Amino acid sequence: MQVQEFDYVVIGGGAGGCVVASRLSEDPKVSVCLLEAGGPDNSAFIQAPVGFAAIAALGIHNWNFDTVPQPGLNGRRGFQPRGKVMGGSSSVNAMVYTRGNHLDYEGWAQMGNPGWSYPDVLPLFKRAENNECFGADEYRGTGGPLNVTYLRSPSAINAAFLDACAEQGLPQTKDYNGATQFGCAPAQVTQRNGERCSAARAYITPNLARPNLTVITQAHTQRLVLEAKKAVGAEFLKEGQSRQVRARREVILSAGAYGSPQLLMLSGIGPAAHLSHHSIPVVHELQGVGQNLHDHVTAVLIYRTQRKESTFGISWSGLSMIVRSIFEWRKQRKGIITSNVAESQAFLFADKTERAPDIQLALCTGIVDDHTRKNHLGHGYTLHVTLMRPKSRGSVTLQSANAKDAPLIDPRFLSDPRDVASLIKGTQIGFDIMQSDAFTPYRGDMLYPLERNNPAQIEQFLRDHADTEYHPCSTCKMGPSNDPMAVVDASLRVYGIQNLRVVDASIMPQLVSGNTNAPTIMIAEKAADMIKADAASVGIDGTRLWKDPAQAVTYSQKENFV
Repeated sequence: MQVQEFDYVVIGGGAGGCVVASRLSEDPKVSVCLLEAGGPDNSAFIQAPVGFAAIAALGIHNWNFDTVPQPGLNGRRGFQPRGKVMGGSSSVNAMVYTRGNHLDYEGWAQMGNPGWSYPDVLPLFKRAENNECFGADEYRGTGGPLNVTYLRSPSAINAAFLDACAEQGLPQTKDYNGATQFGCAPAQVTQRNGERCSAARAYITPNLARPNLTVITQAHTQRLVLEAKKAVGAEFLKEGQSRQVRARREVILSAGAYGSPQLLMLSGIGPAAHLSHHSIPVVHELQGVGQNLHDHVTAVLIYRTQRKESTFGISWSGLSMIVRSIFEWRKQRKGIITSNVAESQAFLFADKTERAPDIQLALCTGIVDDHTRKNHLGHGYTLHVTLMRPKSRGSVTLQSANAKDAPLIDPRFLSDPRDVASLIKGTQIGFDIMQSDAFTPYRGDMLYPLERNNPAQIEQFLRDHADTEYHPCSTCKMGPSNDPMAVVDASLRVYGIQNLRVVDASIMPQLVSGNTNAPTIMIAEKAADMIKADAASVGIDGTRLWKDPAQAVTYSQKENFV
């Protein structure tokens, strides 16, 4: 077996892995290897922003996961598209940049995770971004790798949406990532010069020339390499051959909310009974691995329209518009090819007792039915109504001991009745906005008609059509050592295993109130700082150099540092 050795091995080239690999390799004395199961991110479907809308339908650059049948969705299997390409899901998402609410991070700290409050993480958000919308201020940063801007060529229908929100008493907010999340605004997107700015494009592509950074694509990790309870590397398949990379310092697992728990379990770390069921020897029992899964669930209100010039659709005029726009984009990086489809955002309250908005709206400039996999002739527009802090909890478990088999994904959508009640209210508010006078010039028939004051019908609609908003998290939950579901500590070290951390959305103790790409990048920025600090405080003999020598302890003497 071919074996290579590095200081750090990072598994997964998604947002978390790209950031960590980039930041660690800033030190020329440190060698870093980044493994990605997918290929390079050089496809036009990735770089041309609107191309992502075809990725789910075509099944490219994508793991194409499905859930197990969901009782809360009338037995349907939900679709779970996740990026299988450099940049991970940041290369196939709608590029919406949202950080979540300030109170999300206060909640993380209150759950026993010191260093994760909003004042702690705000500098990391600012460091990561180059904000073209507002420049540098109290909340926003410039000079970072991740470019954040407004759309270059937004559709005119966005103005109707903002006016409709005002008709329903929802004000515009200057910056939903700043002082006040509540309100509506044009979407802030991760683009640069009319192209997608994924985590790969922001953090890895500019640094590929670093001699101490090795990126291996088409590398499907099979398991972690463990010696007793110490992570020393990873085994992966490339071109049908088994290979291995070893880490002198640490292994960083950044395979995402599904991939990270799957790899831990395949390596013998997880619920003992489940591992034994698949004849996997138990290296260390951690009951929380794969548990606590939750995800944003969304309803789609879809309208037809005759205003073809403002929306995407299947028609001769729509096709000719796309063809013309391709040439415009290639020459000027402008036009509808720069669209992220979800062009306007809003944050509001369905439950007035909540301290922060609990519903997110996204106006999409086309018919988005079943993740664009169901096609309809003509043009239209769609409102995504998303429940931001769901109470339902599910799990990720193994289908088998074979790493090639997809995990069993069970979000248990709408299993908690509180989620149903809140999403019904949010759908009613969204319906009111879409029926406002501002939309009169655009509005045609609803694809799936609803009666606003018929909660039973709306619930049936949700169970028939609701699905993920693509934000799974919390399957390797961060928490204190007395939390039975915690998988990692506040420094993201896996309990019971030396030299192993998890750095991706799976560590979120609770889902944030918004899209998860920006928070995952923040998590990785913080992880890189902690990894560097730990490396600076560990002696040659593996002894942690505490300020008080009496507190010095070797890794072999203590499994976890909390």
